[in-house]
Amino acid sequence: MSRIPSTFEALQGKGRKALIPFITAGDPSLAHTVSLMHALVEAGADIIELGVPFSDPMADGPAIQRSSERALRKHTSLRGVLEAVRTFRSKDDATPVVLMGYANPIEAMGVERFAQSAADAGVDGVLVVDYPPEEGSGLSQALKARDIDSIYLLSPTSTESRIREVGRAASGYIYYVSLKGVTGAASLDLDEIARKLPAIKAHTGLPVGVGFGIRDAETARAVGKLSDAVVIGSRLVQEIEDSAPEQAVEKVRALVGGIRRAMDA
Repeated sequence: MSRIPSTFEALQGKGRKALIPFITAGDPSLAHTVSLMHALVEAGADIIELGVPFSDPMADGPAIQRSSERALRKHTSLRGVLEAVRTFRSKDDATPVVLMGYANPIEAMGVERFAQSAADAGVDGVLVVDYPPEEGSGLSQALKARDIDSIYLLSPTSTESRIREVGRAASGYIYYVSLKGVTGAASLDLDEIARKLPAIKAHTGLPVGVGFGIRDAETARAVGKLSDAVVIGSRLVQEIEDSAPEQAVEKVRALVGGIRRAMDA
């Protein structure tokens, strides 16, 4: 069974919200990725979203695009990402790991082979940006057969029928994209989030995490008051870009620790 439902259940019992950081696998290297994953957990992360680098993203802002380019220059592949998860699992068998990326690498590997490889590595959930429910059913079935959750996106422009469809198809949690734009944008509208989340909750019993545009502890705390989880990515990826590889782990640990403390305050 995926580790995601039990994680949210435990957090709910403690009156806490999930902190879900995102980093791009292979940036600055796959060895650093494993160290970063452990640092994220030590700093208070509840679930880790691990980006699979891809050359032609559609939802990623400049910071995450650059991180994918750096990872690809290091020849980071989907197989390499799965091996990093397997290495992480040798020391951490509790923290859920979600792979986030695009369809092409999965299609190139083959859906069944990917699903089995992900299960073998210890992956708990998969979010494929360009697989809406009507196009991702094959992957979703392959993942479900191996107790891996299929996570889908909703946005401010999602209609009630789309919300209903995602509510039926998703498992683990739903990722609400809080902005009409790409990752890392700055104009977060808390009032819009407060209006939209009840409409989503009306069609699902799953937790709802909010991401895109969350760049500091104060915003994370505010979003955490409205949602079940806070997803933060571009700010962490920028920190990695701005730091020497040997400093990135401690910089990220400090940043996530501050966000965790703010959310728990």
